[in-house]
Amino acid sequence: MPVPQPDALVFDVLGTLVDEPAGIRSGIRAFAPALDDAATERLLALWQRHIGREQGRIAEGGPYRDSAALDREAARQVADAVGAGGDGSGGAAAVEALARSARRLPPWPDTRDGLARLAERFPLVGLSNASRSALLELNAYAGLRWHLALSAEDARAYKPSPEVYRLAVEASGRPPERLLMVAAHAWDLRGAQSLGMRTAYVRRPVGDPPAPSDRFDLYAEGLADLADQLDRA
Repeated sequence: MPVPQPDALVFDVLGTLVDEPAGIRSGIRAFAPALDDAATERLLALWQRHIGREQGRIAEGGPYRDSAALDREAARQVADAVGAGGDGSGGAAAVEALARSARRLPPWPDTRDGLARLAERFPLVGLSNASRSALLELNAYAGLRWHLALSAEDARAYKPSPEVYRLAVEASGRPPERLLMVAAHAWDLRGAQSLGMRTAYVRRPVGDPPAPSDRFDLYAEGLADLADQLDRA
């Protein structure tokens, strides 16, 4: 059964619209250019584990810290792992520059055109775990254009906490079932479903694919495919 036409689309940003690993990987390479590819990937995994672990603790009710603080911690761990910065660059300024690589994330090839096409028919809301300041820079760097961009910082929580999705419901003034959450992460869509939102999974190389038990309203290979399906709905 096709999904009813939503009143607005709510987009995850990190991983769904921008290639988060690619941006952080570039930051690590700039920080420690002598590293080979394997070492760079190990440090990227170290960064991602820290962010995932800390956001998970906060989502489960731990004290809130914004994404900028978590990125600084992850950057410090990377610097320590390569021995005070690699190539002798372990100072605070170098670590801060590395942390800010989490705000310089390239868009996927279909992101800008896909958002522009969808914006002709629907209000578009960005809903990100990135802090307000990080989201501002991230949107500017990747060229993302929104009708509204919301940060989980306003809920002092992280997705998949229901408080974060409630930001989009309250800002839109629409019931949750009239909103379509779009993400490349099945865990994100499950969180939206828990609040009653409709869901659309978009396949990305770095996403969290659906489990056999997941039942989302739409499954798309990219934003053009998503737009085509909504056109036919």
